Amino acid sequence: MSNIHATAIVDPAARIDPTATIGPYAVIGPEVSIGARTTVGAHCVIEGRTTIGEDNRIFQFASLGAQPQDKKYAGEPTELVIGHRNTIREFCTFNTGTVQDRAVTRVGDDNWIMAYVHIAHECQVGTQTTLANNTTLAGHVDVGDWATVGGLTGVLQRMRIGAHTMIGFASHVGKDVPPFMVVDGNPLAVRGVNLVGLRRRAFSDERIAAIREMHKLLYRQGLTLEQARAAIMALPEKMPQARDDVALMDAFIAGSRAGLARCGGVVGVPSSHRNGGGRGLWRFAGRPAARWPAGPLARITSQRYWRPSDGPPGL
Repeated sequence: MSNIHATAIVDPAARIDPTATIGPYAVIGPEVSIGARTTVGAHCVIEGRTTIGEDNRIFQFASLGAQPQDKKYAGEPTELVIGHRNTIREFCTFNTGTVQDRAVTRVGDDNWIMAYVHIAHECQVGTQTTLANNTTLAGHVDVGDWATVGGLTGVLQRMRIGAHTMIGFASHVGKDVPPFMVVDGNPLAVRGVNLVGLRRRAFSDERIAAIREMHKLLYRQGLTLEQARAAIMALPEKMPQARDDVALMDAFIAGSRAGLARCGGVVGVPSSHRNGGGRGLWRFAGRPAARWPAGPLARITSQRYWRPSDGPPGL
């Protein structure tokens, strides 16, 4: 018995594994390859030079492999490559690549991609990521392994999202997000380390301690990027288990072209204010950030929370 529904339109040149399932009214183009045990839901359109691996589940109304939404595209032969065991929910749109870059849009393995996600030309999505509903990746975006992107988040073209990151709901990603960080907001701000994710992935206490130290060096010590990077590279001397994590962070920083996301609430504030003998705890978006001295901040620190009407802290 055929696994291709009678109402599906499948080009004879398409390469469909006999164990794959094609649902009602799906349209499959001539240059498409679909691997074993992959299921394609009703009304999906898969076209272009698209290769889909094994054990994927593609829900109804997805559009995969359409030409890139790039005005420079002139019909060149570019690709979309999707790995194994991905879940791709309703109304997702993945485009092929462009010759201006790698000529391939790539999605790795074991990703959980929710409804209405857009993956534009030349995006490179790793493995074990979660892209929540309406996540929108512009062209040439890189998403590292185990990253989680909250719903309604928009990512500017050519941004890089590091491994093990967590991006909050409805964020605007206009800077590179270093590995292991939690970020959210518009403008985007680093809120801390993704401790929940790291513990779920069985990171050791030593590795987590090193990652927290990397966060402090980058965002809490008032160091230049070069100084922070040098201090980060010295961490494996004391914490050898974190050698790979440090190498991952250093490689990410070295490859950043857009600059790194900033830290919400404290970056740019003089160190004398950050570390003074404060009255109360400064909070940004309801989270502790630093202690503040008396003086011009007395009114703010007495209420314990910053409000937009307060203006810049002590500046």
